[in-house]
Amino acid sequence: MEDLVIRDVDVVDGTGGPSYRADVVVDGGRIVSIVQEAAAAGCQRPRATRELDAEGLVLSPGFVDMHAHSDLALLRDPDHSAKVAQGVTLEVIGQDGLSYAPVDDRTLAEVRRAITGWNGHGDDIDFTWRSVGAYLDRLDHGFDGEGIAVNAAYLIPQGTVRILAMGWEDREPTPAELDRMRQLVADGMREGAVGMSSGLTYTPGMYAKDAELTELCRVVGEHGGYYCPHHRSYGAGALQAYEEMVALTREAGCPLHLAHATMNFGVNKGRAAELLSLLDDALADGADITLDTYPYTPGCTTLVAMLPSWASEGGPEAILARLEDETSAEHIRHHMEVVGADGCHGVPIEWDTIEISGVTDPALASYVGRTVQQSADERGEAPWTTARRLLLADRLGSTILQHVGHEENVRTIMRHRVHTGGSDGILQGAKPHPRAYGTFPQYLGRYVRELGVLSLEECVAHLTSRPAARLGLADRGLVREGYRADLVLFDPDTVAAGSTFASPRTLPVGIPYVLVDGRFAIEDGRRTDVLAGRAVRRARDR
Repeated sequence: MEDLVIRDVDVVDGTGGPSYRADVVVDGGRIVSIVQEAAAAGCQRPRATRELDAEGLVLSPGFVDMHAHSDLALLRDPDHSAKVAQGVTLEVIGQDGLSYAPVDDRTLAEVRRAITGWNGHGDDIDFTWRSVGAYLDRLDHGFDGEGIAVNAAYLIPQGTVRILAMGWEDREPTPAELDRMRQLVADGMREGAVGMSSGLTYTPGMYAKDAELTELCRVVGEHGGYYCPHHRSYGAGALQAYEEMVALTREAGCPLHLAHATMNFGVNKGRAAELLSLLDDALADGADITLDTYPYTPGCTTLVAMLPSWASEGGPEAILARLEDETSAEHIRHHMEVVGADGCHGVPIEWDTIEISGVTDPALASYVGRTVQQSADERGEAPWTTARRLLLADRLGSTILQHVGHEENVRTIMRHRVHTGGSDGILQGAKPHPRAYGTFPQYLGRYVRELGVLSLEECVAHLTSRPAARLGLADRGLVREGYRADLVLFDPDTVAAGSTFASPRTLPVGIPYVLVDGRFAIEDGRRTDVLAGRAVRRARDR
């Protein structure tokens, strides 16, 4: 007797092909049998310890979040319904060039400070690891050896590697420092990372020139991984930034995955086709490129990320010192408001687009849900005065929504054949971006059912098999015999994101069942206590 049979379900298998009706049998964490049109054929139907009548539901592979910021959330929150309830069964973490491995005692403290806005202080986490391999082992152990809510793959963060090798300085590495970075990347790849990320509008990643990045990408490519850059601009100079990443990875012989591949700010309205033309030309010439997006227009990051790169040299304490100094602070303001800081993608900042979404100090909660311009108007002061005060008072921990996107660009890019889904979900703050809780049902509900931008079969392929192929996972991303039983059952007529900008932590509807490794993480619409997730390591034989 097998573990489970899912009866009379409409299978959308992740290939992009037409759906079909079947009984699907799961045992030992894998799909062991798929019997198509079993009832109609009149054959003997498979039996199992448990039988689930799935009439009216769609069965698909579990969704892969190609851009997640759950690096500490997976160790902090065993429930993790923000992702589990969406049907996510695998997250790719270590994004944007800053995360918690590899580190030493000094750099761990600095990184924790630098990305408090992404992941919280981490005071509730026992940082027992220092290497990539030890971090992945910690994910495997999860909660009391039970595991974590969903599976997780890790990208080596290039900014963290740079801090470990040479600190926060804005300069080129010495040959010895570059060798150290190469070794750290090679070690991380051997220990199971799937690739390397960069945050090229964040410090210190933005200090790396192309030659340095190319050398590190060579190492990643040699180990069968891919490079995932948050590139140098999503605003002024966005197309040049995309071109730079394509050329760099082709020279290095490394596959490229473009993180949250958007075209934002007024200068890029209606220009998504130019980006796709650039990518199509490279793909036709043999380049290996994929990308991810989230189905919303605003972005989300930290307020400190808006500062010019020179203001961030030296790390968090140096930033605070410059903000305290009147002359330096005025220089920062001029670059942000007049010149266009590289932290704000080369575009002069518009304070009425910057909404505070979270603070680490509860005493500052009155800023949350308001734009910087609104808070400044309420106080009768200039917006930079408000922003500066908040940066200092919250010790750089404030998160923001940046309302600078364009719906037509979002729709155009998500149609592309190398597109995948990534939430870029920051779970911190009182009012996080709704993408953290709603990306995948938003694709299925709004962009498939309501708008018809993608067919259901196309969309599922974008969210499952395509990312699994980029990650090099030979037994995930399809409903196929022998594959891992990471599965989601949803109602195509009702599935929808519950999260909104007003109520961002509302869970989705229409996703009654989610299986991780063949075990129900969501059952009858409710989170179980199952912790079947593990670290997913790069295949050793590639």
